[in-house]
Amino acid sequence: MFQATRRRLALWYTAVTAVLLLLFASGVYLYVRSTLVERIDDTLNHVVEIVERSLVIEPVNSGTDTLRINVEASFRDNADTVEDDHIDLEWFSPTGELLWSTLTTPLNIPIHGNRTGETVHVYKQEGWGESPVLLRQVTQRVEVGRQVLGYLRVSHPWFEVTKPSRQLIFDLALGTGLMVLSVGASGWFLSGKAMEPVGDSYQRLKQFTADASHELRNPITLIQTNVQVALTDLELAEGEVTTSSHYRQQLKLVERLTQRLGRLVNDLLFLARQDSGISKDNFSACPLDALLMEVVEEQQLLATEKQIALTLHLVDAHHSDISPELLDNWFTLAGNWDQLVRLFTNLIGNALKYTPASGQVNVELARLEGINRVPGLRYSSAQLQVKVSDTGVGIPPEALPRLFDRFYRVDPARTHITENTACDISTGSGLGLAIAQAIVEHHQGQIQVDSSFGKGTTFTVTFPVTFEP
Repeated sequence: MFQATRRRLALWYTAVTAVLLLLFASGVYLYVRSTLVERIDDTLNHVVEIVERSLVIEPVNSGTDTLRINVEASFRDNADTVEDDHIDLEWFSPTGELLWSTLTTPLNIPIHGNRTGETVHVYKQEGWGESPVLLRQVTQRVEVGRQVLGYLRVSHPWFEVTKPSRQLIFDLALGTGLMVLSVGASGWFLSGKAMEPVGDSYQRLKQFTADASHELRNPITLIQTNVQVALTDLELAEGEVTTSSHYRQQLKLVERLTQRLGRLVNDLLFLARQDSGISKDNFSACPLDALLMEVVEEQQLLATEKQIALTLHLVDAHHSDISPELLDNWFTLAGNWDQLVRLFTNLIGNALKYTPASGQVNVELARLEGINRVPGLRYSSAQLQVKVSDTGVGIPPEALPRLFDRFYRVDPARTHITENTACDISTGSGLGLAIAQAIVEHHQGQIQVDSSFGKGTTFTVTFPVTFEP
């Protein structure tokens, strides 16, 4: 499918470029050809003007008003001059009789008074060969007053136009062909580059569909199994006096599985909205220090149960020249409160989940000032940085590149953690960190992970401060 699409893109690109090149080459050819024709016509008209000024006009008889052209005196000096320029002259009497010519063979072409120039064909005449010869001609009627003295016709070989025109056609055809081949190769290369993200997206979609199907299949199967067991037990218990505790336990299990399935669907819907860009930006002023205090307070109960020390450290400002208004909003940014709560609940919850008893989880919030301070916009490039560090089992190095992939979970057998913790991890959907990354990117931030296997992990989240007090 992708190869066929790539071929179609390359063919369309090549075809459109070929049509444009053909139109361009045709325009160049017509322009050059018309320029050559105009140049020849200008030359012929110039020769007509020169010869016309050099004509020797004399009376036929003394005492009469009838004039004639002295042919020998008029054209004696013009023959050699025009021969050098491949121009032939013909002089006709007022009746159309040829009186003088530089051609060795008469053309036998009727006279047409045409000062703008015309192209004529000369067919199979002696001295011209078998093939027809094309000539460009200008005919000028010479007259004094109302008396026509004769006709001057100037001819120029048409090969002065056809020869460079053919060479131009050859050059344009060769250049156009090479350009089309180059464009075809470039189109094939560029279409391949254009199809790469489409192919990657398609592969991700296939992987996402397979993983989602796998994740949805397990809770659905368990729900069906428990419902079937409950129905079977109900049929067997007909006519017997039994307590409802067994059925209540099975229905509670069905409820838990249904809730898990609902959370998975909500997570998939959230990621789909983020990918498609249809999620609305309901950003407002979010004091990140208050938000982290709330999340840490919520997670403190779990930390106490697991005997883990959970602490929050706020790095205060050290600049004495900070305005009170800015100091009150030192840790405030523009964002979505619910999404940020979900982000840090996820990160802190993971840290507690992967940290054994007597471990530590530390959350640190600091504001990083911009290096380039512009007057009036001193804190425009400031950033808020949150670090969530733990002393847990760490992450294997080979798992780090895929840590934020959807449905990816680190193999519990590689982490050397307790049985209860492994059970908790195995029930996860593998979407937590993918959602965390989507939330960070939605806030134009960055998330990084640094882990030492067996020693601990640190997640660093950085947000630009876009809120102005």
